[in-house]
Amino acid sequence: MPATVMTDQFAILEERLRTVTKVMTTKAAIAQTPKELVWTLNKAKLYRYIPVVAPEVRHRVPLLLVFALMNRPYILDLRPGHSFVEFMVSQGYDVFLLDWGIPGPEDKNLKFDDYAMEYMPRAIRKLKAITGAEEFSMLGWCIGAILTTIYAAMRPDDGLRNLLLLTAPLDFSNKQGLTFARWTDEKHFDVDKVLAAFGNMPGEMIDYGAKALKPVENYIFNYLKLWDNVDNPQVVESWHAMNTWVTDNVPLAGGAFRQLIVDLYRNDRLMKGELMIRGQRVDLSRLRANLLTVIAEGDHITPPCQSEAVLAKVGSSDKEVFRVPGGHIGIMAGSGANKRTWPHIDAWLGGRSN
Repeated sequence: MPATVMTDQFAILEERLRTVTKVMTTKAAIAQTPKELVWTLNKAKLYRYIPVVAPEVRHRVPLLLVFALMNRPYILDLRPGHSFVEFMVSQGYDVFLLDWGIPGPEDKNLKFDDYAMEYMPRAIRKLKAITGAEEFSMLGWCIGAILTTIYAAMRPDDGLRNLLLLTAPLDFSNKQGLTFARWTDEKHFDVDKVLAAFGNMPGEMIDYGAKALKPVENYIFNYLKLWDNVDNPQVVESWHAMNTWVTDNVPLAGGAFRQLIVDLYRNDRLMKGELMIRGQRVDLSRLRANLLTVIAEGDHITPPCQSEAVLAKVGSSDKEVFRVPGGHIGIMAGSGANKRTWPHIDAWLGGRSN
């Protein structure tokens, strides 16, 4: 092989390795949709995204986004052109985001009770004060869907008009269908010992548990995809942004983690009508808001069986299930989200927000 050809090949290889090293060791620019901080409580922050549509054509009912407790919420605003927040703002919604922040050791006793019955009501009061609206919509994703469901059932008269649940882990009756049940079975996992050691459940442990459900895909194929497409700037940019989010782990407050494992995974108390929040039973039949449940058909984190049964339990007269091909994150942040999930959410919510 001529020396010049070898030199060129080494140069190409060097450039590819430089690209891979950069995206694996640096953080991508994320969460760039303009917003303002309007409220705080402890670590939690409420943001309002700057409207881009004139007030006279803006949807009357504001939208509050509530993400999971153990991940950063900027997956909803990953990067320009591929941001659910950016899309909804452009469609005329007054969008707010509740960012739970990062719990410290002093927050180890925080429970669903605190998040759903103290933080959320206060944030919602601020949302109403800013917008002047008496009604509002909420979108809860993953554990955010648990919190919004609890709130909607406990405070049905607070003005919640529309509730959107994304990959909602609510029904834990089918143990065979719950992949995470393998890690949390009481015979093999002592939740009290873990929390005694750490206080809060470390984000790295939660992340490992999720990735270990599909180890080959997460630890091998994910990086092969990057290498195979390292010469495609669009794929590299997308991979970089997603990797920034995936590796930005957040611990889960110890009290909430214990409830998730003991009350839900092991005992299915929410669907049985036995979950107690602030001394009151969570009765799903009191949930009357218009309801859209979005299910990811390929979800191994929250299998479809966890999200279906809630429709038979709630008191909503207007309710719908929307099934989307894809996984737990891909249905909202994947390459096809702006063609399937986002337009359906907009079409469903738009007619119920004026």
